[in-house]
Amino acid sequence: MTQLINGFPADGVVTVNRMLLKPGYTVDDLQERVAMLCENVKTYHSDTGFVGGFVALNSGAISNEGSTIGQAVENPLKEREALVVTFWRSFEEHEQSHRSETFQPLFKKVLELCENGNEEIAYTMLWSGRAYSSEEAKAARAAKAKYGSKAA
Repeated sequence: MTQLINGFPADGVVTVNRMLLKPGYTVDDLQERVAMLCENVKTYHSDTGFVGGFVALNSGAISNEGSTIGQAVENPLKEREALVVTFWRSFEEHEQSHRSETFQPLFKKVLELCENGNEEIAYTMLWSGRAYSSEEAKAARAAKAKYGSKAA
């Protein structure tokens, strides 16, 4: 496994929160509240298990090349659905962060704007990696042409 996030251990834990904005709330509301929560986690948990993370907003685009459920033009959850993905050394350290007195009030503020409540799923990493450099990609294609098939 090649590291995608520096310092993320091979046996680390990835957590995913899926949030649906309630009617009446905006992406700006979400960004403000999640930014406060993320800053808290970075400040108080960078030395107790937190390795990194990101927040992604549903853009509405659907890949018709990568989807097998039809030829939709736009996702109805555009700018209403967000994922908060965090990377931790261990699940236990993640759980301890949620018990923090500084975390809980900010977490409750985020949950106020979530239509779906919150379910945070923890995953163990199976693979991560960065893209090849141009030179590495050329060498990989040459090796495939010489030793293997394009589909393999």
